[in-house]
Amino acid sequence: MITGFVNASREAIIEVLVRGPNQQEYKIEAIIDTGFNGSISLPPRIVDSLDLPFRRRGRAILANGGETIFDIYETIVTWDGQSRRVVVDEADPDPLVGMEVLHGAEMKVQAIEDGDVIII
Repeated sequence: MITGFVNASREAIIEVLVRGPNQQEYKIEAIIDTGFNGSISLPPRIVDSLDLPFRRRGRAILANGGETIFDIYETIVTWDGQSRRVVVDEADPDPLVGMEVLHGAEMKVQAIEDGDVIII
């Protein structure tokens, strides 16, 4: 089980441990974004500090209809106590957790400030 909270901006937040190829670790607070069908997005400063391996470039259509091109990396996350290799989209400003990582899980969100977020 993964737990988190709803912040004052009404965002569901969870902590995720990400690991670089040299075993360096970074604990992030990530926003759960059900409109993001990828795995995780991280800002460039975290990608750089973990020295994540580059895989390819990606392209996405944004909610406002605009298009963006971004770099794609790879990392290991600790998800519900298990290590998982996931794709990372490099994007500012805040880390996001997308539906690819949540796939197969059940999520409950108490949609009030300081409400509970539970993923099972």
